[in-house]
Amino acid sequence: MALIGTDSLRAQQGNTALRKLGLIGGMSWVSTRTYYEHINRIIQLRRDPHASAPMLLENLDFTNLRGLTSSEDWDRAGGILVDSAKRLADAGVGALLIGANSMHKVYDRVAEAVDIPVIHIAECVGERMGRDGVKTAALIGSSNVMTESFYRERLVAHGVDLLPPDMKNTETLDRIIYNQLTCGKVTRDAQRALKTIITVKAQEGARAIVLACTELELVVDVDANVLPIYDCTRIHAEKAAAWILGDE
Repeated sequence: MALIGTDSLRAQQGNTALRKLGLIGGMSWVSTRTYYEHINRIIQLRRDPHASAPMLLENLDFTNLRGLTSSEDWDRAGGILVDSAKRLADAGVGALLIGANSMHKVYDRVAEAVDIPVIHIAECVGERMGRDGVKTAALIGSSNVMTESFYRERLVAHGVDLLPPDMKNTETLDRIIYNQLTCGKVTRDAQRALKTIITVKAQEGARAIVLACTELELVVDVDANVLPIYDCTRIHAEKAAAWILGDE
């Protein structure tokens, strides 16, 4: 991720108060760590070498939020995230992030429950891809992100044509994501599997890859691949940092 900070920009922003962000994390703790690091590094580069981001983090217990299949499961999960969002809003944050792609399935319910903005991860990615003129891409993530409309339609609205999901990959990706990466486990087999999936997508006509799982950067070289990689976690964190700095 290329981040450029200058002394003049720091001087201009030095007297501007940083805004406080709320992060609903723990889905998994591995990706929450990535969010925390990315956001703080951007604030440090843009503001001051000793600066850090004003944030409130609620780290949810992922054992209550994984393996969701039925409508009842998702209703319960939505309630957990709504309660978390309300607690963070009541504590004084000015905007929220949901630190997981798949949990944006309940985004509308969370956004309606609070009177502060909830920054949508797919909107951030769609905006970036639209600016870059990306027309054809492949979406790689957990099965619900790859196959359901709640995520895909946000990207399509920005002019991105997504290749159909390959159902042969969904079981492999879910196994890698939920049995390995969310536990902090990285294997060579997982790295090879993702490299193969991306290579095949390039052969099928994709001109970019949307890395729509907050843990997949652990097994995908985001900065050096056969296709441009739009890492949703990084892009989401960049938008969050811009909000904190008052640029959004």
